[in-house]
Amino acid sequence: MSTGTLPRSQTPPTLTRTPSGPGRRRRALSLTRRSTFTGVQLLLLALLVVVPMALIVLAAFSDEVPRPGAATLGGLTLGNFSIVVSHASLVALGNSVLIAGCASVGAMVIGCGLAFLAARTDVRWKLLVYFAGIAPMFLPSLVGALAWSLLAGPGTGYLNVVLRSVGIGNVFDVYSHLGMVFVLTLYYAPYAFLLVYGSLALMNPDLEDAAGVHGGSMRSTLREVTFPLALPAALGSGVLIFALTMENFPVAQMIGTPGQVETLPTFIYRLMNAAPARGTEAAAVAVVLTLVLMVVTAVQQRVVLKRKFTTVSGKGMKPRVLAIGRWRTIGLVLAAAYLFLALVLPALALLLASLQSSPYLSDLSQLTTAGGLSFWSLGHTAIDPEFLHALRNSLLVAVVAATVGTTLSFVVGYTVYRTTSPGRKVLEYVAMAPLAVPAIVMGLGLLWTWVAAPVPVYGTVAVLVIAFVGIYLPQGYRGTTASILQVDDDLEDSAVLLGARRFRAVRTVTVPLMRTGLLSTLLLLLMLSMRELSAALFLFTSDTRLLSIVVFDEYDNGALRDAASTSLLYCLAIMVVVLLARLLGARPANGAR
Repeated sequence: MSTGTLPRSQTPPTLTRTPSGPGRRRRALSLTRRSTFTGVQLLLLALLVVVPMALIVLAAFSDEVPRPGAATLGGLTLGNFSIVVSHASLVALGNSVLIAGCASVGAMVIGCGLAFLAARTDVRWKLLVYFAGIAPMFLPSLVGALAWSLLAGPGTGYLNVVLRSVGIGNVFDVYSHLGMVFVLTLYYAPYAFLLVYGSLALMNPDLEDAAGVHGGSMRSTLREVTFPLALPAALGSGVLIFALTMENFPVAQMIGTPGQVETLPTFIYRLMNAAPARGTEAAAVAVVLTLVLMVVTAVQQRVVLKRKFTTVSGKGMKPRVLAIGRWRTIGLVLAAAYLFLALVLPALALLLASLQSSPYLSDLSQLTTAGGLSFWSLGHTAIDPEFLHALRNSLLVAVVAATVGTTLSFVVGYTVYRTTSPGRKVLEYVAMAPLAVPAIVMGLGLLWTWVAAPVPVYGTVAVLVIAFVGIYLPQGYRGTTASILQVDDDLEDSAVLLGARRFRAVRTVTVPLMRTGLLSTLLLLLMLSMRELSAALFLFTSDTRLLSIVVFDEYDNGALRDAASTSLLYCLAIMVVVLLARLLGARPANGAR
């Protein structure tokens, strides 16, 4: 019998499996469950992020702000935006852009310089240089601004008092544009350091070796190879610092306001504290500030996404360590000088202010008189019921916000990167949205959200937890998704194939493998929540005051000694929280606000 290929018309039809009724129902049920799970997350993120932002926009176009029990806002109007083109608003915008631009350049010079010394050179005491690069992150800009107002105030600043004692006279005046730029530069340089240090430390040395083989000197190799490869990280950090310094409220209020230097955040705060409050006009200014920062954030994201150079390979590598000769000592001295200005000198100023028996110092001889220095203020503050209540609130809010924020970030990140749920990309966009919204603007939106909501949340610490979770959701999301992407999903799938349910596989396989990353994110959110002031300004009550609010109020009321004492104990509390988190295995993560 001859064999051959059957004609096409006689070829047996291919068998296809038609899903049975139970199979279709199971798949439909699975899709429904996944859609419901994503929908619940979207609803939660909408309450945290979308609704507050939407109320800001609606209030900007309305003639009244949301009020308790009000189902709607007032009538629509464009009149609120007339304040945007007013002289005061334009001056505030110009000051914001000028100060943020100058501070960004200064922070990049310091941060990138220290990162290069710590990552790629044989500088002396490299660990000290690295510590100098990150240490100022643990000092809130609020406390830094207070310390430098004590150090360089035009009349009774300690540095001016010392100069007057030697016959020089007053030299420093921190209450100025230059003073604001200086303080912001000191406390935002660590952001540039962290981003650029990571880029330089992970750079493949083969590229630089190739340049050396072809006759390139160290200087030309740095100029043509090393620095261009690190440029995207440097530019990305510069744009990020610009956005963060432009929205910074504590430094602008404590340093700028006494010198009559107004920025957009302080302008919004002044409108909200007017009598009567000009909430709709504040919302209009907030919309403009948000739009500016959205553009800046879009540029920052575009710059960072361009960083697609293949400089990290699968083989083991160690970056080249460059011999810098006499700059080994010079680099160490420069790092030590920065650490002294950003951390040591402010801490000494706060300590001296807390020990003074007199609230103001006009001459050094006051310190040597009997009773000129006393630990009474520190001791009194440490046992003061108001301080202890604020400390308890701060710790409670920080711990709960960090825990809830890390958990929510993990759930959202897992849904986006490990499932095929419909709408998961929308989750990612909403989770990252607060990155472009200033904290003071989010605080305003959250105030109106929970004042008008029928749920009795406003006036409790719960509203502060909600605010901090929403504001720092992008940082938590970034940290957890980075860890999710590092863990191969085959490990989790293997557990499912062996009979474990998906939830158990995630709990017993994925989460333990992500332990370090999750704890790092938890530590980051703890630090950010302990430091936050701007959003809490519109949400606290007398029963829910935080340490940052206490320091701000004491400074605002002229009680500098009490503010200094509270600030020292405030920083001590942050250090204790960080150390406890480190004992649990957490490490500081990038992305602090």
